[in-house]
Amino acid sequence: MDPNVTPAHAREVAVGLIRTLRDAGHVAYLAGGCVRDELLGEHPKDYDVATDATPDRVQSLFRRTQSVGASFGVMLVHQDGVTVEVATFRRDGPYTDARRPDHVEFADAEGDARRRDFTINALFLDPLDAQSGTSNGSQPDDAASKGTLTTSAGRVIDYVGGLQDLKNKTIRAVGDPDARLREDHLRALRAVRFASRLGFTIDDATAEAIQRHATELKGVSRERVGDEIRRMITHPSRALAAWTLQYLGLDEPIFAKATTSAPKHLGRLDDAAPYPTCLAAWAIDRGSVVEATQIAGLVAHWRTALCLSNEERDALKSTLIGTGVLLREFSTLGVAAQKRAAASDWFHEALRLVAAESPESMVRIHRRVVQLVGTPSGLSPIPLLTGDDLILSGFRAGPAFQPILDGVYDAQLEDKITTKEQALALARELAGDSGV
Repeated sequence: MDPNVTPAHAREVAVGLIRTLRDAGHVAYLAGGCVRDELLGEHPKDYDVATDATPDRVQSLFRRTQSVGASFGVMLVHQDGVTVEVATFRRDGPYTDARRPDHVEFADAEGDARRRDFTINALFLDPLDAQSGTSNGSQPDDAASKGTLTTSAGRVIDYVGGLQDLKNKTIRAVGDPDARLREDHLRALRAVRFASRLGFTIDDATAEAIQRHATELKGVSRERVGDEIRRMITHPSRALAAWTLQYLGLDEPIFAKATTSAPKHLGRLDDAAPYPTCLAAWAIDRGSVVEATQIAGLVAHWRTALCLSNEERDALKSTLIGTGVLLREFSTLGVAAQKRAAASDWFHEALRLVAAESPESMVRIHRRVVQLVGTPSGLSPIPLLTGDDLILSGFRAGPAFQPILDGVYDAQLEDKITTKEQALALARELAGDSGV
């Protein structure tokens, strides 16, 4: 979807699709997460439509469509910069791979609601039947459905008790929670994500089922697990999510290790902290990092467990190493080493973790960096001497070449030299009898 599209425009397009489907004689509603979010007063990022129209029928009614799962009744309709998922009402067959149903059969709205994961995600909304108006086009009477609620946004149709669970702030599986989890083990993580993000409680029967099935999460693809963890840990409710994962026994199948440690660093991060920084905080909270020598192994394991990108892996590693430097070594380093640390790519994110560990230490480091910025050479000056300068002056590149450049730059950072001539003289002195 175009990032410039507003939620209001996205909704307008989705409602227009529903109107087209209705005028063609079909049942059609807004469905799932967008209904939940609207009832909670939030602005959905996207809108889904559920209908009794088959994929072929959807394709015939709209000009720009894309099949992303026609065998499961799912089509994408592109209109006015908005992409809306239009899915045919269905019942699911058995899930032998614990991810997707082996087959589906098209059904009515109630059948579709009862195959969904949680009651709050199984609500439908008729946007053409609001308090101020009536439904447009052919539409069956759903007054006999388990629950209805007419609002200014439309008429909510509830077959599974989702309205009451929204009111009670409860995450509850539709029907038998064990069956829902056997169908797709990732639903355990989704329950945690919804509960932490919305500030809801997972109902006892659903929570107990999650605990019973926790070890089965090991069979879920790392990509899917990583995506759920990313969505949890980058949200401001990240600490609550981590607590809930631990309480339900879901952290052990993810990381091959359980913990009861409080996620205090996660809870103290500011909302804007990027994903690798959040993971670094979580690793510290879990007691996974004690010595610098353990970091490489931990990062390699977490990269596989959460399907991290190369950039995320590198950022996690450098942030963890940098945090150790700032907490244990920074005050004892010389001027050059302190400047190099403060100018490094990892410094800002490591300082976030220092602040979570010890605000006093963060303040001391910040004050020292202000002092370093105020020195004649500043924090990160352009080097007086480069490798090309050394070659032009008769130096021969080799193993000792870089240490000479580093030594000269350290002297510059410490304001011991201020001109290129002084830099060349120091380079010759550092070269000594090395033959460089």
